[in-house]
Amino acid sequence: MATPTYYFDTFTTPVCEVTLMGSEYGLHLLHLETGEGKKDGFQVAPDWVKDSVRFAEVKQQLEAYFLGKRCDFNFSMPLEPQGTVFQQSVWQALRQIPSGATCRYKDIADQIDNPKAVRAVGAAIGRNPIPIIIPCHRVVGADGSLTGFAHGLAMKRQLLRLEGYLD
Repeated sequence: MATPTYYFDTFTTPVCEVTLMGSEYGLHLLHLETGEGKKDGFQVAPDWVKDSVRFAEVKQQLEAYFLGKRCDFNFSMPLEPQGTVFQQSVWQALRQIPSGATCRYKDIADQIDNPKAVRAVGAAIGRNPIPIIIPCHRVVGADGSLTGFAHGLAMKRQLLRLEGYLD
C-alpha cells in the first residue's frame, strides 16, 4: 500500500496559530502553536503539501469557534486520528463530552469500561492529535481542578472560557 500524501494548512486565529494536517482519508492532526506545553516546537514536515482548499470548512468552523460563535463542529471531512485501539476508544469517549461541560479522567475510564485505567486514559488524552474538535480540554482532575493540557494550561483555560465553562 502506497503512503498517502499529507496535506496541511496553517492559519492565525485570535488565540494562536493553528496547523491542520490530513490526507485523502481525513483530518489527522490539529496543532495549536501556543508557545507552551509539550507540543511546543511542532514543525510541518517537508513532504507535506500546502492545501488551503482541502481544509476550508474545518478552518471556517475553527475560526468561528475562536470568535466564540460556535462550540461544536459538523464538517464533512472525517476525523482520522492515528493511534492505538485504546487511544481511539478514549478519543471517541472525549467526543461525547458536551460543550460547556467537563468530566474527570475517571469518568472517561469508566465510560470505556476500563475503570482502573485512569493513568492510561490521561496518557491517551495527552496524545490526542486533534484537540478542540476531540475536546480533551474538557477533562479535569478528580477534584475539578484544571490539570494538564498538551498545549499549556493557559490555553485550556481560554478554551473553557470560550465554551462558557469558566468566567
